[in-house]
Parts: sequence; structure tokens; C-alpha cells
Amino acid sequence: MARHVFDRREVLKGAVGASLALGGLGAARAQAPVSVGFIYVGPKDDYGYNQAQAEAAALVKKMPGVKIVEEENVPETNAVQKAMQGMISQDGASLLFPTSYGYFDPHTLAVAGKNPNVRFAHCGGLWTEGKHPKNTGSYFGYIDECQYLNGVVAGHMTKSKKLGFIAAKPIPQVLRNINAFTMGARSVDPSITTTVIFTGDWSMPVKEAEATNGLADQGVDVFTMHVDGPKVIVETAAKRGKMVCGYHASQAKLAPNAYLTGAEWNWITAYTTMIDAARSGKPHPNFVRGGLKEGFVKPSAYGPTVSAPARKQADEMKAKMIAGTFDIFTGPVKDNTGKVVVPAGKAYKQTDIALEGMNYLVEGVVGKV
Repeated sequence: MARHVFDRREVLKGAVGASLALGGLGAARAQAPVSVGFIYVGPKDDYGYNQAQAEAAALVKKMPGVKIVEEENVPETNAVQKAMQGMISQDGASLLFPTSYGYFDPHTLAVAGKNPNVRFAHCGGLWTEGKHPKNTGSYFGYIDECQYLNGVVAGHMTKSKKLGFIAAKPIPQVLRNINAFTMGARSVDPSITTTVIFTGDWSMPVKEAEATNGLADQGVDVFTMHVDGPKVIVETAAKRGKMVCGYHASQAKLAPNAYLTGAEWNWITAYTTMIDAARSGKPHPNFVRGGLKEGFVKPSAYGPTVSAPARKQADEMKAKMIAGTFDIFTGPVKDNTGKVVVPAGKAYKQTDIALEGMNYLVEGVVGKV
């Protein structure tokens, strides 16, 4: 395990030290043309996960010498294998971005094995050296940093001291966001709790509305989420007179007065890293990660109702994260059963692979994994 951590850190250093974001376009002009495929599990205009990916793909489309092909509403079944193979065979795609979590194993791995000259960059998967093919890899962002900032703002704005988190599945990335949000809120007031409801899948609008209304009935007055399309949660909470911290992309225009801030992706940074490597013939970046400092994530603009103290503390914490002087998961940290999960004196850096295997909810979260 230690060897894997070292390898991934070296890969990460190389990736984030390379040409990032649109600053890499100048160098791209001298590179070979490339066809890039993007596959989404939902619609590209979902105000959430898929929209964030598609907005970055639209920027990729503007790169000289880059052709893109897209397919939306592709389920996490053999359908995605057919979609990927079609892009390779019919469109000449040599780099694919299968963007949904469930696309990786077995689907991306199966297609990658049949197409060794094609590169696959999966969003959120845990690529492992020695286990997975070299032509596959994963990218993700430390969006728990922005969820921590969401929590700080929510902690200042809540009156009931009850927050709500509506999530799809209890996978490590989701648990990490729930925990970071709660820890951010409890840095303001340790008596604050976060009640979490898992809907069971990435897009369950009826269950998401029911969960929002149910938590509102229990006194929750600030909501956030980890589902593909936050639209239903944002609009339902606003109708109930509650406040919201968004996720994936900005949902501010859906509920301007209820929207406090949000945790947004900036996927063009990861996309450019992968595309530049493919066009220049460099080894495929197998494990690409970054946070606020590297430009992989960003907070939404503050809404009009956010107080000055909330803005001040959130801005201060953001500055510390960028400077590398604050680690979210610094011990002692207990889970919500009282078990110590991060001992005193231990601080997990964002690059620590242990965080990508998170399987617990921290103290202050009401709910079960």
C-alpha cells in the first residue's frame, strides 16, 4: 500500500505540474490532432454532475486540432461498453472520458483490454498500479475542500443547528463529502448535526424530493447533496423556505435567495492534463488529483443572504487550504459510533490514499453507512 501511495503522489506531482487548464492551448497547437470521447450517465443539462463535465467538454471542443464526440444518458451497464467501442470504431476516438463512477469496473476495463492503443480516463475510479491496465487511469478532485467551506457557511447560517445531506450511495467519495461538510459546520458550532439520507442511486428525483421534504419537516434548515442532478433538492428546499449549498455546478439561478454557496468542479484542468499527454505522446497519467490549489474545484459565489462572518471564515479557510496549512482530516476524529478513526497527532493529506477508502461517518452525522 505504501508503494502505491508513493507512486500516485509522483504521478500527481507530474500531472498537476504539467500544463493546466486553458493555458495549455498554446502548446496544443503544435501537437497532433486527436478525437476525444465523453460519455455521461445523465443529461448534459442536469444542473449537476453531468453538466459540470459537459461544460468542460465544451471548452475542450474549442482546442485547435481536437474533435470531440459525446453521448449522454448512458446507463452503468453493457450499454457504456457499446458506446465506448462505437466512439473508437466509428469516430476514431483515441482518448475516452467515461465520466460516471459505475463505468469503471468492469466496463472501462473490458473495453480497454480490447483496445490497448486507446487511452481511458475515468472519473472517480481508484486506479491501482499492477492491477489495472496502463492505458486506463482516473481523475478526480478534492471537492471535499469545497464541501468543508459549504459547511462553514451553513454553520453560520443555520438557526435550527440541523443540516441535511441527501446522497446517492455510501461510496468513499460521498462519505468524504458528508464528513467534510459536517466538520466544516461543527468548526463554527460543535452542537450542529447533519442528517444524511441515501436515495440509492445517482438520479432519483422522487426520492430526492421526499427526502428534502422529510428533513425539512424535522427542522433541517440548510441542505446540501451528492447526487447527479441537484435541481430537485434545490427547488424543493427553496419552496420550503430553507437554504441550500449547491454541488457539482452552480444552481444559484434556480433559487437565488435560498442559495448560499456551492462546491463546483472545474474539470477542464484534468481534461487538459490528459489531452496534452495523449497529443504529445507522453505516458498516460494514471492517477490525477487536485483541489483548490490546483484548480480542480472552486466554490460558488456567495448568495446575497450570506453573512459577513460566514464569508470571512470561509475565505480564511479557503486561503489556508490553498496554502497547504490546513488538513480537513486531522486527529483526533471520531466516527458517529464513538470509534476513533483518525488518532490524535495524525493528519491525512489530500493525497493520502486512505481517504479514498473512507467507510465511516464522523461524529455529528445522523445516519448509517
